[in-house]
Amino acid sequence: MRIELRADSVILDGYVNIPLRESRILPSPRGQFVEEIKPKTFERALMKNDSIDLLFNHDRSRKLGSTKEGNLELREDNVGLRAIATVTDEQVMKSARAGELRGWSFGFASLKDEWSTRADGMQKRSIEELELYEVSVLDKTPAYIATSIEARGESDSILTEMRSEEFQAKIEDNSSKTEDKTEKQEETKKQEESRKMPESYYFEHLEKEAILLQLKGGN
Repeated sequence: MRIELRADSVILDGYVNIPLRESRILPSPRGQFVEEIKPKTFERALMKNDSIDLLFNHDRSRKLGSTKEGNLELREDNVGLRAIATVTDEQVMKSARAGELRGWSFGFASLKDEWSTRADGMQKRSIEELELYEVSVLDKTPAYIATSIEARGESDSILTEMRSEEFQAKIEDNSSKTEDKTEKQEETKKQEESRKMPESYYFEHLEKEAILLQLKGGN
């Protein structure tokens, strides 16, 4: 995870999830299980939703932006689901500077999955299709567990799940560089202006030289 600090914003760049990597052990009504997301699952989910929110700690009241607003870029590459976010929220910037950001998380609903049993008897869920609702940046220790169920009628329910992972942050503080660059630009401008003499100076100088030459010629 790369965190770039700027004077008025912070850029977060990292992977929210790595497909085919098994999760930690998760609880469910059918018992404990591990989970993996198949490759290209996020790619298809992104094609179906052009407005995925960026939240702080999964808090809907702390929306930091979205893919539609342009400050969040999501794409699945050959590594996983990559997020690049530009955040101007003061609390997030403060947490970033203090090294307190803990991880990425995402909220989703599984649309198609397969269950199997590993050799050690642990159940395993492989997700092939999902609906991606939001991506969150966290300043709390990620729990990586399902957190809520939204009821949709008596016989139908959609499990809205959150999956989180901790990251090791590489922090680049460019906030002072931005200020230094502005100061240097102003200093350079002043120096250039000081080197530029007004035309009247040159005319006066030539006029004085002409007078001196006349005086010398007169002698």
